[in-house]
Amino acid sequence: MIKKIFVAIVLLSSIGLSAQNGTVSPYSYFGLGDTRNSGTVDNQMMGGISMVGDSIHINLKNPAAYSKLMLTTYAAGISYNNIGLKTSDASQSTSVTNLDYLSIGVPLGKGFGVGFGLMPFTSVGYDLETSTTVDDVTIINNYAGDGGLNRVYFSLGYQLLDDISIGATVNYNFGTINSTRVQTSSDAQYGALDRRETQVGGFDFNYSINYTPKISEKYTLYTTIGVDTQINLNAENSQSIGSFSRVTGQEIEVVDVNLDAQARKFAPVRIPTKTTLGVGIGEDLKWFLGAEYTFQELSTYRNDFFEVDNLTYNDASGFAIGGYFVPEYNSFTSYYKRITYRAGLRVSQTGLEINNEDINDFGITFGTGLPLGRDISNLNIGFEIGKRGTIDAGLIKESYFKVNIGLSLNDRWFRKRKIN
Repeated sequence: MIKKIFVAIVLLSSIGLSAQNGTVSPYSYFGLGDTRNSGTVDNQMMGGISMVGDSIHINLKNPAAYSKLMLTTYAAGISYNNIGLKTSDASQSTSVTNLDYLSIGVPLGKGFGVGFGLMPFTSVGYDLETSTTVDDVTIINNYAGDGGLNRVYFSLGYQLLDDISIGATVNYNFGTINSTRVQTSSDAQYGALDRRETQVGGFDFNYSINYTPKISEKYTLYTTIGVDTQINLNAENSQSIGSFSRVTGQEIEVVDVNLDAQARKFAPVRIPTKTTLGVGIGEDLKWFLGAEYTFQELSTYRNDFFEVDNLTYNDASGFAIGGYFVPEYNSFTSYYKRITYRAGLRVSQTGLEINNEDINDFGITFGTGLPLGRDISNLNIGFEIGKRGTIDAGLIKESYFKVNIGLSLNDRWFRKRKIN
């Protein structure tokens, strides 16, 4: 039954990856869209921290953790996000269901493991409208966009010494972003449109090192350093402008812009390096508590094709704290004692400054890891409550409630039982 559920999630999520927007956030208008959470459900429910690795779970954010794998592991995750949008004088709500990741981790020997998979990297999905009235003439601007970037990756992790593991990931990022701006005036018969498309592709690399010494017979110290290198993307751009009838909506005259003459046909996109530092303490198979700090020199972000007048990129940073607790992982008498309980919180300065207002993000996470029968595979269910943005300066405040479901199945589910 569980295998059928896993296959269904994979099929439905694969369709959703290419068939729908991954976000409904107005803030996906900026840059390459919303950056998606790259962690598994069990990581996300601990505030997003990534320093912990074990023998049966994939860790998408920390490649050094693959050195701990002892069983081939299949992982898939989906999420449902309900978002409330509020301005100073209006509010509404909407929702979206998404694929978070499809991944496989394989041990290749003691202290050596690899992983590969597919996940969304950024998502674009907005539909915004602004209006101004001057001398009884109303001008309406509508902005709409969709698309985003997906990511395929290959990771490896190696236990260099007893307490030191290193890892590396190579990512290939690819996708298309579409945007349309439509302007109408109450005193004009025709409206104006500006339609743009960007096809993006490029590589980046992630590196990590974990140092996990025993500090007593029971307790282990966890430390990690992770570096996501600068993402260098190649973008091929196209743009068309023209007019349309306000009555019928029919396009009257639309022409392609000669971007070659403007040296904007092929424009690089540069996403700066991100560094993560983490420290924690825990008792093996019992409990863990840790914190991570992330910083990024986002002020050096570059995207020459999509420029916004009221946007400034500042350096970004984030702090997360989280952990887990297992009452008795090998209990034979109580299923509930074998459940893993997780919780965390995170706060971040996104680096976006819009209309001179900093856009910050805050979230509280919690969830459980449910063992599947007597096997060590598990179903992870998590929840996140948070907010982003502000209603000041004519901006939009987001309040969101997210539900995550992830399956982590080891190779025992895919072996045929034999009777001697």
